[in-house]
Amino acid sequence: MSFWQDKRILVTGGAGFLGSHVVDQLKRKGVQQENIRIPRSRDADLRRWDDCVKAVSDIDLIIHLAARVGGIGYNMGHPAELFYDNLMMGVQLVEAARLAGVGKCVLIGTVCAYPKFTPVPFSEDAIWDGYPEETNAPYGLAKKMLLVQSQAYRQQYGFNSVYLLPVNLYGPGDNFNPESSHVIPALIKKFVEAVQEDRDVVEVWGTGQASREFLYVDDAARGIVLAAERYNEPAPVNLGAHQEISIKDLVTLIADLTGFKGSIHWDTSKPDGQPRRCLDVSRAEKAFGFHAEVGFEQGLRETIAWYRAQAKKI
Repeated sequence: MSFWQDKRILVTGGAGFLGSHVVDQLKRKGVQQENIRIPRSRDADLRRWDDCVKAVSDIDLIIHLAARVGGIGYNMGHPAELFYDNLMMGVQLVEAARLAGVGKCVLIGTVCAYPKFTPVPFSEDAIWDGYPEETNAPYGLAKKMLLVQSQAYRQQYGFNSVYLLPVNLYGPGDNFNPESSHVIPALIKKFVEAVQEDRDVVEVWGTGQASREFLYVDDAARGIVLAAERYNEPAPVNLGAHQEISIKDLVTLIADLTGFKGSIHWDTSKPDGQPRRCLDVSRAEKAFGFHAEVGFEQGLRETIAWYRAQAKKI
C-alpha cells in the first residue's frame, strides 16, 4: 500500500479492454479514482505533442496501454496507420513524461515484436534475433521501438521506464468487431451466431496449424500492476500463461463450448500469421512474482458467457 499512497497515475487506454481491468486492479491496491487520470481519445490525441504534454502534467506514474490494434486482416489492411499511430503515441508520451519529471513509466509492448521464427518458448533475449512476422511487422516494430527508447532513456537520463511483452489477451469486454477483432473474439462471435442462426458450416482462416498462447485479461492487468509496483530494470519482461494451443484445437474447443454441432471449413488461402507463439514466463515470476491464475477453458467460458449476455442486450 505504501507504494501506491497518494500516487497520481496516468493510464492511457484506461477506458479500453485491458485498461479498464488495469484500473480495477489499481483500485484494489487502494488507489482512489480521483488519482487515476484516463485520457479519452476524443479529448486527447496522443499522436499530438501538446496533448501528450497535458496528459502527463502532475503525474507520478504512467501505464501506457493506448494502442491501435487488430487481427491479421486489420494489420494487412492498415499497416501504415498501425505503424505511425503506435509509434507516435508512445515516443512522444515518453519524451513528455521525461521532461515533466514523471517518476516511472510502464510501457506495454506486444508479442508481435518477436521474430517470425523464434525458438519456443520465446525468451526475452531472442527479441532482436530476426524480423517479425510480415502481416503484423509494422505494428510490432512500432511497439518495439518503445523498448529501444525505454532503455536509451534509462541509460542517458536515468529515467525509470520498464517494458512488458504480453501475449495475446482475451476475456470479457474484448473487441468483437469482425473488422478489427483478434482470433478468440472473432471465433466466439462466429460460433455463437452460427448456433443462434442454426447454420451448418463455419468458415475460419488459415490451416489451423499455427499455435498461440493466450492470457486472460484479469491476469494481464494484475501482472502490469505488479510490474509497476516492483520492477525497475531495463530488460523486457514477458507476460503470459505458458500454455500453447494450436489454432485447430482452439477452434474445436470454442465450437464445443458454444454448442456448435456443424462442420468447419478452413480457408487455406488466408494467412496463418506467425507459426508459433508461446512465452518463457520465468523472468516475470522471478522479477515481480507474477504467474497466471485463470485456466484457459475457464476463461473461455467466462468470455463466451459475457458475449452472449451482451448480444441479448442489442
